[in-house]
Amino acid sequence: MVQVILPDGQIQDFSSCITAADVAEQISPRLAKAAVAAEVNGKVVDLDAPLPGDGPVQLKILTERDPQALDVLRHSAAHVMARAVLRLFPGAKLAFGPPVENGFYYDIDLDRPLNEEDLARIEAEMAKIVEMDEPFERLEVPWDKAVEICRDLGQPYKVEHLQEGLANEKTVSFYRQGEFLDLCEGPHIPSAGRLKAFKLLSVAGAYWRGDASRQQLQRLYGTAWFSKKDLDDYLLRLEEAKKRDHRVLGKRLELFTIDPMVGSGLILWLPKGAIIRKQLEDFLYGELLRRGYQAVYTPHIGRVELYQTSGHYPYYADSQFPPIQMADGERYLLKPMNCPHHIMIYKSRPRSYRELPLRLAEFGTVYRFEQSGELTGMTRVRGFTQDDAHIFCTEDQVPEEFRGCLEMTQFVLQTLGFTDYRVRLSLRDPKSNKYVGDPEVWERAESALRRVCEEMNLPNLETAIGEAAFYGPKADFIVSDCIGREWQLGTVQLDYNLPSPQRFNLEYIGPDNRPHQPVMIHRAPFGSLERFTGILIEHFAGAFPLWLAPEQIRVLTVSEKFEEYARQVERQFREAGLRVVGDYRAEKVSAKIRDAQLELVPYMAVIGGREQEQGTVALRERRKGDLGAFPVAAVIAKLQEEIRLKIIPRYDDARK
Repeated sequence: MVQVILPDGQIQDFSSCITAADVAEQISPRLAKAAVAAEVNGKVVDLDAPLPGDGPVQLKILTERDPQALDVLRHSAAHVMARAVLRLFPGAKLAFGPPVENGFYYDIDLDRPLNEEDLARIEAEMAKIVEMDEPFERLEVPWDKAVEICRDLGQPYKVEHLQEGLANEKTVSFYRQGEFLDLCEGPHIPSAGRLKAFKLLSVAGAYWRGDASRQQLQRLYGTAWFSKKDLDDYLLRLEEAKKRDHRVLGKRLELFTIDPMVGSGLILWLPKGAIIRKQLEDFLYGELLRRGYQAVYTPHIGRVELYQTSGHYPYYADSQFPPIQMADGERYLLKPMNCPHHIMIYKSRPRSYRELPLRLAEFGTVYRFEQSGELTGMTRVRGFTQDDAHIFCTEDQVPEEFRGCLEMTQFVLQTLGFTDYRVRLSLRDPKSNKYVGDPEVWERAESALRRVCEEMNLPNLETAIGEAAFYGPKADFIVSDCIGREWQLGTVQLDYNLPSPQRFNLEYIGPDNRPHQPVMIHRAPFGSLERFTGILIEHFAGAFPLWLAPEQIRVLTVSEKFEEYARQVERQFREAGLRVVGDYRAEKVSAKIRDAQLELVPYMAVIGGREQEQGTVALRERRKGDLGAFPVAAVIAKLQEEIRLKIIPRYDDARK
C-alpha cells in the first residue's frame, strides 16, 4: 500500500504502483481532467509517473492554477517547437530547451539564419502538432544506449551532454511524441492538445554552453499560456514594455550612451541622466545621515590578496576582470565588491562595543566581466555603482539593525512609487553543507529575522528554504513595476563569514574587556544606480516625477517680442533652484509645446502679451494641459512644494 498525504492534510491509502493521475481520478473526475502534472515530495513530475512505494508520499495535483504547471506547459511547448523545426528543417541539431520566465526557448544549430517568415511557418507547424494531441511518453534508457540513440538521431550536442553532463548516470530519460524523440528529464503535460495558447517571439544568437569559443546557435524564444486571454494580456504587456525600453528612451531623451570605443557594458551618463543620478544620490545620502550612517570613499582597485582573503578571488574569477600585473610583482584587481574595503576601514583601528553599530555607506563603483551576450543597456553592465552600506554590530543588535534596513528599503521604494512588492526571506537548508558557521548561530539569526519580518507585517512575505547566501540569511525585495514586471531591487544580507577568523578576523572589545566577533549586514536599497535608473526609465516611461526630471519647467514664448520678459522669468525660476530651459526659437508656440511634450518636460510656462502685461505665466502640465495663468511666485511655490513632497504621478497617468 502507498500512503498518500494530500495538501489539506488528508491521508489516503492506495495500492502500490499507482500514479498521480490515478489518485486524481479517484478523488474527482473533474480534478483528473484539469490535472497538468503532480508535485511528489516537493518534486514536479509527470501525471503518469508511479508514486514511490517506500514511505508516505506528499502529493499535490497541479492544475492550471498552480505556477509550477505553467513551467511544465512551457517546457512541453519547447518540445513541440523543436519537433516543428525538425519537420521543416531536417538535419537541425538540438541543444537545450528549458522554460524561462514568461516563456521558453530552444537552442538549435541550423545551416542558415531564421527570419520572421520562418517563425510564422514554425508556429503554423506547431499548431498542426497540437491539433494531433499526441501524448508525451517518457522512456527510461541505459546510459550507453542513450548515447547510441542520440548518435543515430544525428544530435551531437545531446551526445556531448550525455558524455560530459550526465556521464555518471546509469540511466537517462527520453520523451517521445509521435516521430519526435528527445533526451529530456521532463516533466511534460499529458498530451500536446493542452497547449492552447502560444506564440513565437524572436530569434537570437547563443553560444553552445554559453562559451564564446564554441559553436554559435540560434535561440528561438516563445511564450505559452493556459488561455488565449492570458496570452493576449502578456502580448499587450510586451508591447507596452517595448514602448518603455530604457535603451530607446535613454537615447531619445539623451540620458545615457554606451560607446564601443569606451567598452561594452560601460555607461556614459549624459548631462540629463547625470541629473537623475545626482538626485537619487542626494535623496539617499540625506536619508543615510538621518539614520546614523557615515559616508566613506574607497578606491576602484585593490591588491589581489584583499579579495583572496574575502573569497571573491579566485572563486568568482570567471565574472571578474583579469588582475593587473605590476612591474614590481604586485597584482591589483578592479574592485568586484565594496565590502572588503569597508572591512579594512573597520580594521583601521581597535573597536569598542560602545562604537557599535558602525554603519559605513558609499556609492561605490564595482566591476564585473559579464559575458557580452548578457549585457542589456543599463540593467546588465560591466561597471556599476552600488548604494552600498555595511553595518558592523553585535549579535544582540542584529534584529534592530535588520529592521532598520528593511524600513529604509521600504521608505525608498515607497518614495519612488514602487508600492507593489513582496519580500523573500531566504534561509538555510539544514540538510545542505554549503553554509559556513555554527548551526546554532544560524538558528538564532534566522529566528530573529523571521520574527522581525513577521512583526513588521511585510507585504506578501515568503520564506525560501535553501536560498540563503552561504554566509548568512537575507531578505530580498521583489518589486512589480507599473506594467506588472518583477525586478529584484533592495536586498539586506546577514554575514557571519567575512568577520570570522577564517577571513578577516574582525573584533571589538566587549563590556567584559575581551575580544568578540561582530556581525556584518550588507544593505543596498537601489542595488546599483545604473540598473535602478534603467528600471525607473521604464517604470515612468521616461516621464519622471518633477523632483527627478532633468528639466523641470520650460519657458516658451508666443513670439520673439516677449523674449526679454521670458528671460526674466527664466532667471527667477533658476534662482529659485528649478531646472529650467528657455525656448525662444522663431517657431509657432504649438510646435514648441509639442516638442516639450515629446521630451516629457513636466511643466511649461507659456508667455505672450497678456502674461507680459500682468506679470504672469500661462502654466501647462505635461499630462493635464493648460492649468491657467499664475504669478511667477505662485508657480515657483507650487513647483517647490511638489518637489519637497516628492509627488509621484499615478501609474495610469504615467502611461499617457
